Amino acid sequence: MLNNFKKFLHWEGVQKPDIDLSGALYEQLKPFRTPFILLFLGLLLSTLGYVVITDYTLIEAFFQASYTFTTTGFGALKENEFDALDIIYTAIVMLAGSAVLSFFVISIIDVLNRGKLISIIKERNMIYKIARLKNHFIICYHNEYTIQLSQQFREAHIPFVVVDNNNVLEDIAAKYHYPFYVNENPHTEIAMLKSHLSSARGVITLSNNIADNIAQIASVRLYERELGRKPYFIIGNANTNEDEEKLKKLGADYVVSPSRLFAQRVNAMATRPDMENLLERFAYQKNTPLDLEEIVVPRYSWLILKKLKETHLQEITQTFIVGITQKEGKFISMPDGDTLITNECKLLVIGTSNGVRLTKQLIAKKDKPEELKYV
Repeated sequence: MLNNFKKFLHWEGVQKPDIDLSGALYEQLKPFRTPFILLFLGLLLSTLGYVVITDYTLIEAFFQASYTFTTTGFGALKENEFDALDIIYTAIVMLAGSAVLSFFVISIIDVLNRGKLISIIKERNMIYKIARLKNHFIICYHNEYTIQLSQQFREAHIPFVVVDNNNVLEDIAAKYHYPFYVNENPHTEIAMLKSHLSSARGVITLSNNIADNIAQIASVRLYERELGRKPYFIIGNANTNEDEEKLKKLGADYVVSPSRLFAQRVNAMATRPDMENLLERFAYQKNTPLDLEEIVVPRYSWLILKKLKETHLQEITQTFIVGITQKEGKFISMPDGDTLITNECKLLVIGTSNGVRLTKQLIAKKDKPEELKYV
């Protein structure tokens, strides 16, 4: 009940990442420990010394010790009444304070020169940002494919994390507008923890080296088994048919072959330029007036065993069925009116968003809809 109340008031707190960099951050801050101890110990001893050798109250002694030990001022209290002992003690306090502050500054410069503190703080902040993501994709390896894919994902508002072991990944991320990135070898466990793989939807591995993609897919499937969660959606990249088969056997859901895709697109342009232009305009671009969607015909649909021309879907919804995939996998492109609609086939429909939505509603009905009875 308390957890539900916190959730209602949005008091769940910040989502914690799967890995904590506090230990690494502490190691970088450890050199500051000694200067801080010396600083506070010096202030304490100086304050007690002024209480003993002068007639200062405790608060006056602390004030005198503070600006004397830190060498920030002099003359605010009763220095004109100091005797020889007071003057010698004050000089000792100033010299000790100068030494401690010099040591403090040298420690800061040394830590900054090593260059790890700032990078760890940046990485820690990035990991906490990534921990807020859910159902995101992890894109492994930076290359030209990653650049193009990240642009498409940003336009479609799909969250993603780029993982690569490039030493200048921070500069690459700034140049190509990667919102989230992890500078690690993608197939390692630490990379999976930093990229918050436990909450991801899937992994896309785009290395030009097939060995990297094999290692990535195997690592993700093993990590998935350790978590006991539902399978990740994995997309791989392969240059040959043999490599494509290897990735599928290892557990990739889809494998993209750039050379084969190029050949298919060129073939479509050469043989059916009108259809290719239609797809280029409406399927591959956003904010277009038409949608392209595949709709499954359920077993109970009134469309079963009817010819396409008998359904009159085109007249009512102003959409076009440009393809039918039968249950056994056979695809019929540009079906004519005499094509029979079978059980659990898939209709590839193109039209306006409203038209496609209306088509889905009509197909899902058990009885012939009223609006089609008099057509």
